[in-house]
Amino acid sequence: MDPLSDVLSLLKPVSTLAGGMDVGGPMSLQFVRHTGVKCYALVSGQCWLAVEGVETPVLLQAGDCFLLPHGRPFRLASDLALEPVDASVMYLTRDRAGGVTRYNGGGDVFMVGGFFALAGEQAGLLLGMLPPIVHIQREADRTQLRWSMERMMQELRDPQPGSDLIVQHLAHMLLVQALRVHLNEGVRGGVGWLFALADRPVGAAIGALHAEPARRWTVQALAEHVGLSRSTFAERFKATVGSAPLEYLTRWRMLMAADRLAHTGAPVSAVALDLGYESESAFSTAFKRVMGCSPRRYARGERSAPAAALA
Repeated sequence: MDPLSDVLSLLKPVSTLAGGMDVGGPMSLQFVRHTGVKCYALVSGQCWLAVEGVETPVLLQAGDCFLLPHGRPFRLASDLALEPVDASVMYLTRDRAGGVTRYNGGGDVFMVGGFFALAGEQAGLLLGMLPPIVHIQREADRTQLRWSMERMMQELRDPQPGSDLIVQHLAHMLLVQALRVHLNEGVRGGVGWLFALADRPVGAAIGALHAEPARRWTVQALAEHVGLSRSTFAERFKATVGSAPLEYLTRWRMLMAADRLAHTGAPVSAVALDLGYESESAFSTAFKRVMGCSPRRYARGERSAPAAALA
């Protein structure tokens, strides 16, 4: 898999609520703090999005998509001067589980999407790389998302056998597409693995590390793989990712190991060998340095420190 797919697989995003929201008339709906990622696309109409801690509200128009990755309270409003109403009032009129939630009769603003819980303790791998609002509004980017939006709307408005599951998968697709568009926009000036994927040589190096994490990589081998001199590559990787290439590799190996130890019951010796460590003690030393506790303690759920980041 590619690095973004690798990280998303590690985080195991689960759509806990996918569906549509159909709002009519003047509205100002206040949503409480959430844990996870909210991803929605505006199919028709327009409204304001105001997120706590973000100074300038965003005007959403038909075709726009937005991600809210930090869980901050937010408001959707036709007019920001209106007194906000707790958004929970909408759920009193939900048509069906996973279906369309209507408010004020609907008809003016229709959006589709979902809320995603991220499994595991490594959510910061993704969320820490994203701004409070990811707003996708360029027409070329909207085109990439349009099929998912329209298909999701069709399934919600004309449910068929299996529609609930299709809607969940489409919401997941919308999330990945939105992240891809955000990445392809070339988020400049940031440091971290997500930003680095937009840099062709560094992104190719990260892809190689993810493809063969157990290989005995050297900086020289990575530089040759992407067609740069050793010194140029090492400097570019560190400036873009925020860590040296082999340090990044060690952290990625330990995050993979942590996922296996927490979810598969695999013995430490097998995990160490699969990730390129001939010595279990060398693996355990590296794991403790990165993850904050020994592999066996981690497997038992005895984690004494926050999970590592990739940079």
